[in-house]
Amino acid sequence: MRRLLLGLLVVANLCPVAATAAEPASTAFVHVNVVPMDRERVLRDQTVIVEGDRIVAIGPHLAVPANARMIDGHGTAYLSPGLADMHTHSETRNDLGVYVAQGVTTVLQMGGARSGFLDSTVPAANKGAIPAPHVYAAFLVDGTPDYNGFLIKTPAEARAIVGLAKTNGYDFIKVYVGLAPDVFDALAEEGHRLGLPLVGHGVTSVRLEHQLAAGQVLVAHAEEFFYTYFTPRGVEETDTPPDIKRIPDAIALARKYHATVTADMATYAAIGHQIQHPDVVAGFLARPESAYLSPNDRLAWQRSDYVNKTAKLDAKLAFLRSMVKAMADANVELVTGTDAPAVPGMLPGFSLHDDLDELEASGLTRFQALSAATRNPGAFIARTKGGEPFGIVAAGDRADLVLSSENPLDNLSTLRTPLGVMAHGQWWDGQGLRQIADGVRDSYRRASAMPPAQ
Repeated sequence: MRRLLLGLLVVANLCPVAATAAEPASTAFVHVNVVPMDRERVLRDQTVIVEGDRIVAIGPHLAVPANARMIDGHGTAYLSPGLADMHTHSETRNDLGVYVAQGVTTVLQMGGARSGFLDSTVPAANKGAIPAPHVYAAFLVDGTPDYNGFLIKTPAEARAIVGLAKTNGYDFIKVYVGLAPDVFDALAEEGHRLGLPLVGHGVTSVRLEHQLAAGQVLVAHAEEFFYTYFTPRGVEETDTPPDIKRIPDAIALARKYHATVTADMATYAAIGHQIQHPDVVAGFLARPESAYLSPNDRLAWQRSDYVNKTAKLDAKLAFLRSMVKAMADANVELVTGTDAPAVPGMLPGFSLHDDLDELEASGLTRFQALSAATRNPGAFIARTKGGEPFGIVAAGDRADLVLSSENPLDNLSTLRTPLGVMAHGQWWDGQGLRQIADGVRDSYRRASAMPPAQ
């Protein structure tokens, strides 16, 4: 079986989706209704001019540059920002292709990827050499081998690892639960000095309030508040949620330190549904979209230990829904993130739409939900890393765009079947997106049909 797994892994990575041909210097979207996401509004019958990978002008009936590619919305199509999944564990070109085919133009890879992903795949993605979102990456560290991540035990090791991560092109340091307090503090200090902010989990021996005070900028899961904020130090976590009256405390904490919170509602719901229910995982794998899941990830889902847990998460899921809605109303910066494909049911690209649906089901307005997948990730990256602006449709922003047949502020599901997607200045119409997805699916079919390695 080990040889079979290795064989499938090699084949999956040798079957990347094909890159597109050379792009025109300019693109003009004409007669499109723009959903800019700077605030809740729609700009009717606009022209949007893109040069290279930047939006340069927006307005009604603008002059179109000579030799520009024309994309006509006929007054009925809607142009909105590309989507962002701010918590992924994808590390293959195929996964990145599936993200683009689903309108996801930005991802934050949250650790565990092999070095080749940072060495070759990420540069190719961010140069537009392959169909892919823009990829940001976090280097995962932990303090005990019982969990995961690169093991560090001393402050000196912490400072050294931040420098190593910077040298190797990472954008953030992701902290995991087993770090010692002095090691965490060294990471925070060196990360601040070298421009690699901390993101990640609540650290058991440090606690979330100290982490945010020390400069951690992103809480990687909304449920981290259960483990290292609501639950007192040394008290075992239970299935009973906190008193609903404590939600304002969590909001005050996030606002005090301007922290961003990952609203991973689809992920937490999927975990809760599959505990003690292997049929739920079988149902995930029976969905048509599972054709875009790698053979290795299919096996990992089938072997996941979530089904063997005994926790009952329904009450805590209801609490999280209330907390996330209250945070949105209080202008805590929420971002979407799904843990795809590490959690069974979280399929790259598709799971982002599931998260949007879960946010709406939690009571967020469609503008609030879509903000978590567009303008908020853009604001988070601008504040913590700088660089190219993205996340809204505005002159000067990265031309990460989704064209849809309906207004997503009326119907978020329209984003599941985009008419076209632009990323890195490259444009794929519906047929081009299907070709990307079909190439991924067909590569996995070929891999599954291969005989085991001898």
